[in-house]
Amino acid sequence: MLRFLTVVLLLAAPIFAADIDGKWTGSIDAGGGAMPLVYNFKADGASLTGSTIGPDGMEVKLSDGKISGNNISFNLTLDFGGQSLTMAGKGVLSGSELKMTLDFMGMPFEFVLKKS
Repeated sequence: MLRFLTVVLLLAAPIFAADIDGKWTGSIDAGGGAMPLVYNFKADGASLTGSTIGPDGMEVKLSDGKISGNNISFNLTLDFGGQSLTMAGKGVLSGSELKMTLDFMGMPFEFVLKKS
């Protein structure tokens, strides 16, 4: 019985990871009103890849993306006038909702993304 359960869990792992795949949208209050957010995620086992749209409207690739159960983490490196700034993102997936925290220079910003 234990062997059967192990096989079922190993086969089901990619199904759970696939829930993150696709386009996610939301907004964050950046002090001057709501700023729209768009993320695209793709799971490959325990690895997470994807992108978002930076403040300048350009695509920003995720790096060091990881998936562990319902938890995701990644880094974003933005270019501000020639200066690179890396932000750490982490989130918890619950159905079609992703509760996120993005650390910007030691200040955490929390927001919710919904699967589009």
